[in-house]
Amino acid sequence: MQQFPVAIPFLDDLGVEFLGMGNGEAQVGLTLEERHMNSWHVTHGGLTMTLLDVAMAMAGRSQNPEVHASVTVEMKTSFLQAGGTPGNRIIAKGKTLHRSTTMCFCEGEVWNGDKLVAKAMGTFKYLKRSDAAKRLSRT
Repeated sequence: MQQFPVAIPFLDDLGVEFLGMGNGEAQVGLTLEERHMNSWHVTHGGLTMTLLDVAMAMAGRSQNPEVHASVTVEMKTSFLQAGGTPGNRIIAKGKTLHRSTTMCFCEGEVWNGDKLVAKAMGTFKYLKRSDAAKRLSRT
C-alpha cells in the first residue's frame, strides 16, 4: 500500500488507503468494516463524504507542486445508493475541473464495484508551503 503524501491521522484511523494521484486526478480506497456502518448497517454517509473530500482535494493538489495543502471551501454531495456493507471495497475518485492560482474546482465519485454510490462537487483553496507553516506555528 502506498503512503499518503502527508500524514493524516484521521484517515489512518479509518483505514483509508492512498491509491495514487497525478495529472489532476486522485484515488483512495477502503475495505468496509463494521465500524464504518450507520444504524441501518450500511456505510455511514460521513465516511462517504470524507472519501470524496480527500480524493477531490488530492486531485486538485496534484497539479501544483508548490501546494502543501488545501482546505475545503464548499462541498455538495448527492447520495445515489447505500455505500455498502462490511467486506465491500469502495473507491473514491477525484478529478480537477478547473483551477486558478489560489482555488481549485473538482468533482468526485465513490464506487462500490460497478455501483455509483455518491457524486460530489467541491471548491478548495490552495495553501502554499510557507502559508501552511505560518498557520501551523500559530496553533
